[in-house]
Amino acid sequence: MNKQKFALQTALVALAVAGVSVPATADAPGAGGTQALGPETGEQVYRQICQACHMADGKGASGAGTFPALAENPRLASPVYPIIVVTRGKGGMPWFSNALSPAKVAAVITYVRTHFGNHFTTPVTEADVKKFGSPAPVIDH
Repeated sequence: MNKQKFALQTALVALAVAGVSVPATADAPGAGGTQALGPETGEQVYRQICQACHMADGKGASGAGTFPALAENPRLASPVYPIIVVTRGKGGMPWFSNALSPAKVAAVITYVRTHFGNHFTTPVTEADVKKFGSPAPVIDH
C-alpha cells in the first residue's frame, strides 16, 4: 500500500508539473506556432516550475504535502545535492531531467543558491549537471 500511495503521489506531482512546464508555441510566419516559449533564465524556471511547490519566497509549504524550504538552506552549499535532487527527484519531488535541459537545470540551481537568503555564489554549470545528473529513472511496473 505504501508503494501505491507513493506512486500515486509522484504521478500527481508529475502531472501537475507537466501542465506547468509544457512550452507554449509562439506565432511565426506561416501556419501555426513554430517557436517554443518557455523559461530561459534561472529566475523564470523557478517562477514557472519550482515556485508552485516551494513558494515565491522559497520557504516551502505544508498542507496536502510537505515541500521543503529552499530559503537559507545549507544543503545547497554544494551544487551536487541540488543537481541530484532536480535531475533524479527525491521523495515526492519528480525528476526534471526529461523536462529541463542541463543548461536550465544549472540556471535554476544557480538562481536558488544565490537568492532566498542563500549566498552560494559559485555558478552551477551545464557541465556540472551533465556530470552529476542522470537520466530519469525507469519506473518498474
